[in-house]
Amino acid sequence: MNNLTEAPKLYETENDISAANRLELNALLNQRLASAVDLQSQMKQAHWNVKGPSFIALHELFDQVDEAVEAYVDLIAERVVQLGGIAEGTVRVAAARSRLPEYPMAIAEGMAHVEGVARALSTFGQEIRSSIDQANELDDADTADLLTEVSRGIDKWLWFVEAHSQAAK
Repeated sequence: MNNLTEAPKLYETENDISAANRLELNALLNQRLASAVDLQSQMKQAHWNVKGPSFIALHELFDQVDEAVEAYVDLIAERVVQLGGIAEGTVRVAAARSRLPEYPMAIAEGMAHVEGVARALSTFGQEIRSSIDQANELDDADTADLLTEVSRGIDKWLWFVEAHSQAAK
């Protein structure tokens, strides 16, 4: 059986969310985890490869975004485990499951990276917001709250990144 498609084992827990809901929540959170791991690697890609007059500002900004996303990865993964699931956060799993568009490899100029990073943050933010509603439908206010925290953070970083391109408009 393909390790990427096996149903995750659900560990016994005293958590009062039903096992059926916890299974659905784990699948939802593992999907977001895959995209979060991908997002983090995309932020590093931008950080390493940005060039141009705004190099140092963007290089440092993309590194700050990466650090924030790393914290979101941890929050999401730990919630999976709290619900009795297995956090599926390897790079291979992320590559197979992420719903983010591929980050462009051939770009260097700062504004091109601003656009690429903004697109990745926006896509991830949309995923997270739809997951908030799903968590609420599964009677898990804690997961919805955690995802709301991630959403607020992603929106803040999107604002910081987009500010680099908005003054010219």
